[in-house]
Amino acid sequence: METVERGTDRIALQVYPAPDDAPTLAVLWPAMGVPARYYRAFAADLAAAGLAVVVADLRGTGASAPPPSRASRYGLAELTGDVDAVLQHLKPRRAGRRTILVGHSLGGQACALHLAAEPASDVAGLALLAVGVPYWRRYPAGRRVPVLLQTQTLGVASTVLRVWPGWGFGGRQARRVIQDWARTARTGRYPALHGVDMEAALRRVTTPVLAVDMAGDRYTPPGTVSRLLEKLPAAPVTREHYEPGPPIDHFRWAKHGTALAARVAEWTTTLT
Repeated sequence: METVERGTDRIALQVYPAPDDAPTLAVLWPAMGVPARYYRAFAADLAAAGLAVVVADLRGTGASAPPPSRASRYGLAELTGDVDAVLQHLKPRRAGRRTILVGHSLGGQACALHLAAEPASDVAGLALLAVGVPYWRRYPAGRRVPVLLQTQTLGVASTVLRVWPGWGFGGRQARRVIQDWARTARTGRYPALHGVDMEAALRRVTTPVLAVDMAGDRYTPPGTVSRLLEKLPAAPVTREHYEPGPPIDHFRWAKHGTALAARVAEWTTTLT
């Protein structure tokens, strides 16, 4: 395990063995509240497909430290900045290889926002696996109001409690992470980050994107994936659906991801 210091926080990285001639490094960013260790099987699948692999724990999750508390002040801006900090840390390992970001759910949103915030980024591709904007109007008709109520209730609770305790959703989180997520769910738009208009910046992203929605995914149905892709009109997008046979959902695809890992590896061969 390696770590990246981020002020009072520390980001943990799980580095998987790879041959020296692996042409691509995949840096995987997890979903909200999901530790890096959950992706061990999928990381092994990516490595078996010929990629070098690093899996990062989101700030405050898994082996990253400290856990969120009432003193935590970070939100989506800091999670996005963590992506850049990890890429900088990995420069020696990235040398001579193309780099792709592989994001799941909130981790994928942070990766997309990194590309918007850092137009000079040398990332060659972005693989979005079960990643969308959780805008309540993009859910199936019968779920729209419940999604709106749930997301806004969590936003209010995190404000009142000054931290989200993780009751039944998302794991323990800094309050601003939940507040930013709830705002995006309500408006369908990202807040400005460090004074940068993210909506305008996303429209300028030209990095190739592989976007995959998952069978049985109630948290990120296809409409929410489309909402995110609509924000990336300048990016070449490959849109796919994953249904491997065994029942999967927003999370379980990572346990049945051999074919998906092979597809991600195949896609990297089209990148420059």
